[in-house]
Amino acid sequence: MRSNTSIMLALGGNALSPKDQTGTIKEQFERTRQSLNGIMEFIKIGNNICITHGNGPQVGNELLRMDLTREEVSPLPLGLCVAATQGTIGYMIQQSLQNKLRTLELDREVVTLVTQVRIDENDPAISNPTKFVGKTYSEKTAKSYASKLGWDIAEQNPGEWRRVVPSPIPDYVMHGKSIKALVDRGTIVLAAGGGGIPVYNDKDYRLKGLDAVIDKDLTAAKLGRVIRAQELWIITDIDYVYLRFKKEGQKAISQMTTLEAEKYLNDGEFKKGSMAPKIKAALYFLKHYGEKVIITSIPSIKDAINGKAGTKIIKSEMS
Repeated sequence: MRSNTSIMLALGGNALSPKDQTGTIKEQFERTRQSLNGIMEFIKIGNNICITHGNGPQVGNELLRMDLTREEVSPLPLGLCVAATQGTIGYMIQQSLQNKLRTLELDREVVTLVTQVRIDENDPAISNPTKFVGKTYSEKTAKSYASKLGWDIAEQNPGEWRRVVPSPIPDYVMHGKSIKALVDRGTIVLAAGGGGIPVYNDKDYRLKGLDAVIDKDLTAAKLGRVIRAQELWIITDIDYVYLRFKKEGQKAISQMTTLEAEKYLNDGEFKKGSMAPKIKAALYFLKHYGEKVIITSIPSIKDAINGKAGTKIIKSEMS
């Protein structure tokens, strides 16, 4: 019997391609298959499911490939790279999930929907790159790439440097009615991968693409509102949300209210381009219809479902 609960799952790009791996397709397929052990727990209890995913490592690699071959092959714009990774990552998740369902003799369809997301072309984030993409480098190597290839770079964690690109706020997830209709009938839907393909309306009300990467967690929160999901699960490469992350006195948070999350966010506990957007996504989701948000890692999903792992965020009583 199918549960009435709808789940919005946001899989991080780093969760599918961890920093300690080279990011080969073989590794990503293996990691994708591992992630299904946790996702299957939702399926076993009959949840309706919509999945989105990040693409930071993957889209960064696409950009690097083009930077290194631009003399031989005309490079593609960033927006098109988002569309491409939406398809490739969706294919890996969809195929792996279909095979797992066949093994368990579960009759559920899985579809990948190429999804555009409208943004404001005047969003100041477009001229202020903060979204980390691609691999992690030493400061020396990152600055070498920045000088040679014109990258914008930033330090993500002490001694860890990455490329950064524009990341505007998602205004409107397109195709929402179609996504909700599929989810409501029990189809497992992969949508808005990589945060969605960024587009905007020009003066003639025609859609045009934009070179940016939309934060997938904020898109997931908005899409979760569209499909009326009760729960938002943000799956990343750490088991918990931490205070003083990677600093002396680091502390894992097992549960916090929206008021506590807002306070920590305003106090600067969560870094821009990494945990801060996840907390903002959680606050948006809980403000609009959602009941709870869980932030955890792929290996901890089963324990988190049973309340034994992950960070749970709930509405404050006065919210």
